[in-house]
Amino acid sequence: MRTRRTQSVRPAFRRWRARRPFWGGLLLALGGAEILLTEKASLKVVMHIGMQGLAGYLLPVVMVLCGLLTLFSPSQRLFYSIIGVLASLGSWITSNLGGFFIGLLLGVVGSCLVFGWLPDQEPRRSRRQRRKDRKDRKEASARHEEQGVPA
Repeated sequence: MRTRRTQSVRPAFRRWRARRPFWGGLLLALGGAEILLTEKASLKVVMHIGMQGLAGYLLPVVMVLCGLLTLFSPSQRLFYSIIGVLASLGSWITSNLGGFFIGLLLGVVGSCLVFGWLPDQEPRRSRRQRRKDRKDRKEASARHEEQGVPA
């Protein structure tokens, strides 16, 4: 049985999530976290460039920060998405081929989602809802014609 608190938390989270590029920011942060985890891989393919691999740790941290800042400050999403995609692409060279391509792809896709997100956009209606609306308009038009009222 659900309590009153859980019933109010879920819609509140949905409203919060709807006002920001949630999935893009989450993917960008997850991509950076995955690259940070692969930095400690015990494979022979691990490469470090720079001062003890500083860039290998710096770029994924920037990716995680851009993802989190996108979630908590969506007004600056364009800047964060550009920095995020540049850090993701730079991680290919500095961080084990971008976390063996997984973190690189998560970061690039997340940055693209953040860049393409539009605030104040009407939620998309489902195909079923569009068909129902079309059917209702046709029925209303048919009723008006039967009554002799021009549409």
